Amino acid sequence: MTTKTCVADARNLIITGVVLMLIGDLLFALNDAMGKWLVASFAVGQVLVIRSVGAFIVLGPMILRQGPMALFRVEQKGLQFIRVFMATCDVALFYAAVAYLPLADVMTFYMAGPIYIAALSHFFLGEKIGWRRWLAVLIGFAGVVIALRPSTAMLSLPSLFGLAGSFAFALSLVMSRYLRSTSDTTLVTWQTIAALITGIVLSIGHWQPATLIDWSGMLLLGIVATCAHLLITRSLKLAPASLLAPLQYTLLLWAIILGYLFFDDIPDAQIIVGAAIIVVAGLFIFHRKNLKETIPAEAVPPDGH
Repeated sequence: MTTKTCVADARNLIITGVVLMLIGDLLFALNDAMGKWLVASFAVGQVLVIRSVGAFIVLGPMILRQGPMALFRVEQKGLQFIRVFMATCDVALFYAAVAYLPLADVMTFYMAGPIYIAALSHFFLGEKIGWRRWLAVLIGFAGVVIALRPSTAMLSLPSLFGLAGSFAFALSLVMSRYLRSTSDTTLVTWQTIAALITGIVLSIGHWQPATLIDWSGMLLLGIVATCAHLLITRSLKLAPASLLAPLQYTLLLWAIILGYLFFDDIPDAQIIVGAAIIVVAGLFIFHRKNLKETIPAEAVPPDGH
């Protein structure tokens, strides 16, 4: 095989990775919009239950191929539990927030995930960051404060749900850093089981009758989210994370578009300014990280509701 052929093959793999990332981001944006539509009529717990059942439609064959017993052969069970707990909080809090806030507002909080990860990695993973990235972290936090609206609304429960959810997301990814030898199927399966159990508990006394369209929408929610997760996981194996990471900010663009088309939501000036500051700070952190070393997959913004 010639050098030219090798270069062409590598370029094709990178292009494929970029396309898969963009499709995965679009699917996650659609998943978030569907979730917002559903939690407007149904309790978060009920949506989590049916969503989890839908996820197993995709996960089932993968579990059988891997072997069910492999789910129990995991490293560091304590950290596995913490990761699952944080990932479950992330999903539940996201739906709780999006039930009351515009989709773009909630996604703005979640776009700060990489900024939290940069700060947490310094303390918990021993990944030293320089003063420039610390400055970017502080600027990113300023963007979050602006998006929260510095007023009494800053303490509104839905805003706090979104903020806590994005922080739980960041913590779950930091835990994933420790557990990177665990298969994707195992990680996603336990995360889905935890979401199912949480949904059952939260739905007690709040279960409502639904139409066939509603049930189908909740099942589709799980299928779409799982497919998006698998697409993004595959993309990170085909193309450099430093190239793919900034593409995740298209989630915010899709959130604005879908929020306007389906919910008639238009972001106000503070959300736009806050989001812009968060994106710029996040991109700078990625840039500096890329100058120092290869960006880990865990530094990528939210890829799994």
